Amino acid sequence: QVLLVESGGGLVQAGGSLRLSCVVSGRTFSSFEMGWFRQAPGKERDFVASITRRNEYYADSVKGRFTISRDNAKNTVYLQMNSLKPEDTAVYYCAAAYYTHYYYDTGAYDYWGQGTQVTVSS
Repeated sequence: QVLLVESGGGLVQAGGSLRLSCVVSGRTFSSFEMGWFRQAPGKERDFVASITRRNEYYADSVKGRFTISRDNAKNTVYLQMNSLKPEDTAVYYCAAAYYTHYYYDTGAYDYWGQGTQVTVSS
């Protein structure tokens, strides 16, 4: 069984930073392509960032402010979030896929974490 556990969310003022972590267990972490998504109340779950075998990808809304990275030795993927804005407020989910042809599509991912709340105050 593959488990994804996110941490690092919280309340931060606009302009601040947070680093989210997602630890993966149950399978060889290096075999996964990883993604971060977010969901605000009443809205769909949206793509934030992905790190695949080939590249890193970002939503336009976070490009230049967020950075996705991974540490295969620690089975962990990170999302460093800088210059946070109130519109970044959402529950953030990490996701794992064996292969993501469409890295921005929630349907491309096989496993999901439970989510961590990020709240940015103005």
